[in-house]
Amino acid sequence: MGKILILENKLVFERKDELMVIEAYGENCLRCRITRNSKISDESWTLLPPKAAPDCTVNGDEKEAIISNGMISAKIEAGNFWYGGVVTYFRKGKQILRTKFEGDYTSNYVHREGDHYQIKVIFSANDGEHFYGLGQEQEDFFDRKGTTCNLLHYNTKSALPVIYSSLGYGFLWNNPAPGRCELTKNHTMWVADSAYQADYLVYAGETPADVMKIYCDLTGYAPEFPEWAAGFWQSKLRYESQEDVLAVAREYKKRGIPLDVIVIDFFHWTEQGEWKFDPRYWPDPKAMFDELEELGIHPIVSVWPTINPKSENYHEMSEGNMLVRTENGQYGIFEFHGQQTFIDVMNPKTARFVWDKLKNNYYDYGVRSFWLDEAEPEVHPQQFANLKFYLGNGAQTALLYPYYYAKMIYEGLKEEGEDKIVSLIRAAYPGIQKYGAAVWNGDILSTFEALRMSVKSGLSMAMCGIPWWNSDIGGFLMGDTESEYFRELIVRWFQFGLFSPIMRLHGLRQRQENYKSRHPGIIEESGGDNEIWSFGESNYPILKNLVELRSRMKPYTLKYMDIASKTGKPIMRPMFFDYYQDEICYTLDDQYMYGEEILFAPIVERGQEQRTVYLPEGNWINVFDKKTYSGQQTITCRARLHEFIAFVKEGSDALQIFDNVLK
Repeated sequence: MGKILILENKLVFERKDELMVIEAYGENCLRCRITRNSKISDESWTLLPPKAAPDCTVNGDEKEAIISNGMISAKIEAGNFWYGGVVTYFRKGKQILRTKFEGDYTSNYVHREGDHYQIKVIFSANDGEHFYGLGQEQEDFFDRKGTTCNLLHYNTKSALPVIYSSLGYGFLWNNPAPGRCELTKNHTMWVADSAYQADYLVYAGETPADVMKIYCDLTGYAPEFPEWAAGFWQSKLRYESQEDVLAVAREYKKRGIPLDVIVIDFFHWTEQGEWKFDPRYWPDPKAMFDELEELGIHPIVSVWPTINPKSENYHEMSEGNMLVRTENGQYGIFEFHGQQTFIDVMNPKTARFVWDKLKNNYYDYGVRSFWLDEAEPEVHPQQFANLKFYLGNGAQTALLYPYYYAKMIYEGLKEEGEDKIVSLIRAAYPGIQKYGAAVWNGDILSTFEALRMSVKSGLSMAMCGIPWWNSDIGGFLMGDTESEYFRELIVRWFQFGLFSPIMRLHGLRQRQENYKSRHPGIIEESGGDNEIWSFGESNYPILKNLVELRSRMKPYTLKYMDIASKTGKPIMRPMFFDYYQDEICYTLDDQYMYGEEILFAPIVERGQEQRTVYLPEGNWINVFDKKTYSGQQTITCRARLHEFIAFVKEGSDALQIFDNVLK
């Protein structure tokens, strides 16, 4: 049956061997924790300390009580022997969540070890509700209703256990354990495979922007976005030498093409876990970075969190307990050019040791930004319970790895006095945005299907509080630069990149028959050419024009990145974000707003030269023909290969960006 205890700003429910606490956590937010242990843990993981909750009221008795905090409230019913611990959440007095009986009302437990359990929290489903968020994966949908999601990371998948509901509330599952989320017709269920307690937050706002602000209050805001990051990024797998990098940089400048960033990819190092340039191919890094600075090009250098036994740092890191172990004490949990293991970025000692290496071997040469690959971390098979991190067993903490990886770099750069920090990273977790994480969606295929899914990935990440997001333009794998298929694909992906938070060209292109190995015997050879002049003569002027447009778009992009850093509003945002009263906008997953003034509808099918676009309220100007269309209607637009479909809200200065859009 149980008993409810009423305290200041919180309700406590106890029965048998279970303890539940619901309390105000900042404005318009409630935090619920449930455990079978004797006390509630104060571990907050990546949550920030809450702001004050001045509107909180608590009333009731030991049988039934309500806690209210602004727009959100929760009722606990103690019930009887068969019926107890029911929790119902309300937004502005309207029910949004109610715990459902599937063995119990509060939560279900399966003992794992010690004081840890597999924990399930289950709610009744609401008809007509839409869900958005949960991170990114290669799936062809944006609305998560009717789906299940495994809460784990791997290459192309980042699990962020946060959702936005079309009913006007947000939900954050505050458990870094791998698990599962089911958003089905019969229930909404959250599962942590091994946890001390269930821990979740429910918060509400008048608009999606209000809800996003609360989420960022809970987890942090992205920092100021630097000017150079808003331009065009050149990358490939991979530039093999200092000579290769400088040759490409010089060619961009010779052709008069705006180039803001060039990326130096993996295996420029001596051994994995040494984090320094191989002097055979990179004889004078300082001179290279000095020249790039003179050219106005910002370098980004890839680092991996892997180490092999041949590394000069292996013995010290192993003996110092700075590596991820397996539960039986063995290493070797990743195979790539030899046996590798991962550094334990959750360990402050590891973070200090590795940052010192990065500072001495990269930062002191002029590197100010890093590419954090393998951030999941990538292990095969994915038996996280076999991994042992500084913060606990992998079954309890594995989802935190990218968060601490980004934190290590951010704090190291901050220590050196840097204030505009960007780290390209392949995985994410709630709160990572405050460490300057620019997340991308991993090693996806070079296909129209992957392009279509990337649009949805970007929108999903936006609803998880990740405003800095991008995809490999052209996809990563199997791109044949001589094929008509890929040459069409690369143009359409460039158009998507133009209206992405970060515009980054990258990929492993197929080598052509005339390819000549520049450095025979190198451990990891370059893929085929991947510069904007590499995709055919007819494509070159199209792509050059798009890169020039991106340069002209910088002030607009920076304006909305500044808004994101202050309010949490992402620059790439779903249609319902601004037009939340328009029911049609909740069904749109193939068009979006880029800031508040530009609507973009990408072409994501091969051979497609026209498509329908829904215009929300207001008047909208087509950037190509400059015709004005009234809103709240669906129109058909043409887009030949050299064209894209975009509209500017009437009255916006952004229309000037697209003067003479076709040169």
